[in-house]
Amino acid sequence: MKRSVDTSLLKDSLRTQLWPAPLLAVVVSVTLGQYLPFLDGLIDEDLPSTVSGLLFGGGPEAARSLLETIASSMITVTSLTFSLTVVTLQLASSQFSPRLLRTFTRDRFVHNTLALFLATFTFALTVLRSVRVETSEGEGFVPVISVTVAFLLTLGSVVGLVLFLAHLAQQIRVETMLRDVHREADNALTQIFSDDNEPARPPIGLGAGETLIENSTSGFLLRLDPDAALTTAKDTGTFIVVDVMPGASLVKGVPFARAWSLDGGSVDAERRKAISKGLNSGVATGFERTSTQDAGFGLQQLLDVASRALSPGINDPTTAIHALSHVASVLCGLAGRKTGPKILQDDDGVGRVVLQYPTFPYLLNLAMEQMLEYGMSDPRMAARIVQMLREVAWVHDSAEARSAVIEQLSRTRTAADESNLDSHVKEKLAAEFAAVEAALGSAWPVGGAPISGTGVTES
Repeated sequence: MKRSVDTSLLKDSLRTQLWPAPLLAVVVSVTLGQYLPFLDGLIDEDLPSTVSGLLFGGGPEAARSLLETIASSMITVTSLTFSLTVVTLQLASSQFSPRLLRTFTRDRFVHNTLALFLATFTFALTVLRSVRVETSEGEGFVPVISVTVAFLLTLGSVVGLVLFLAHLAQQIRVETMLRDVHREADNALTQIFSDDNEPARPPIGLGAGETLIENSTSGFLLRLDPDAALTTAKDTGTFIVVDVMPGASLVKGVPFARAWSLDGGSVDAERRKAISKGLNSGVATGFERTSTQDAGFGLQQLLDVASRALSPGINDPTTAIHALSHVASVLCGLAGRKTGPKILQDDDGVGRVVLQYPTFPYLLNLAMEQMLEYGMSDPRMAARIVQMLREVAWVHDSAEARSAVIEQLSRTRTAADESNLDSHVKEKLAAEFAAVEAALGSAWPVGGAPISGTGVTES
């Protein structure tokens, strides 16, 4: 069980590291740098003239000079590429949000570009070792195929450098960053909140008292293996409720779950120890949140960008509005999905484990709390906040979602009344508020114009 958790997190971790692809490229290039000169020695003299005419035609000194030039220039280009990448990471961290660094470091284009540069450098150095100048002790040797491959890799690196600069200029744009975070958030929510969850029968005959289960490590809860939790519940004859969601901060020795005995009695010390060991074996923690099971991480990244853009040091409400548009899209994408806790059931269809995941009202409140705190002082941002409620009200038709929208609408009205916005802006917001009520009543007024008779009231 523990192995499956580690494998999942290992894959996610490797995708956010800069070194795996370049390291693999170095290993492959060293291998090819040893094998191709050997192949050269076997077939160079047997190559037809049509093929040999396309290969490197210089002597040992020319080959050495070319390979030395390639090696020295490629290490310089690689240093430049690393420098530009670091500057981009610094800019993203200070201008937008430190949590966006994962988006940059998992960029495969950057990984592959660095891999190409280092592979070219390593290959040229390795082939350089096999070039021999003719002496009295032996004949000279020029691995023409290997030198030609090094030349072609250099041409590919030049093209890669140009494409990398163009890619970097594109990636550093806030619109691109918001798009990437949006996609990652959508993918995570799609995996977490699937539509195939069947309701499970609750267990009967639970013990009278609950038993607290403490976690054995500190850090953010990255992932909890459902199979480990369900197996633990079955093996110990208990019903388990995990009280924390992925993304929550855990402290070693603090309770994070509860257990009840299914036989009507209490959970003794031995079973409690077995439950603690089984649950903690499926828990993976770290000191950085990831989107593996964390449903709110993508939204938090988008909200951080919006909040940072609204700060006095940045003062970029346009970026904040764009970020909030992505937040609205993510929230609307949850329409029709079963959010909230998941119940894991045994082979008889009886619920045995409850895993905590955020509900839609929780995610909507996550967005609104931050935006009501920082966004109601800007007229355009205030209008966009209300429009987001209108969009959410239109696509979500469940009673839970409607109730959440009505509650947030009331809070937003109060925040608008207490804000420093002038009376003209507040009149426009009143029309937007009426449009939200109309959307709750399945009406869509154009331009935010109020529609009477929707029958929607706040509660």
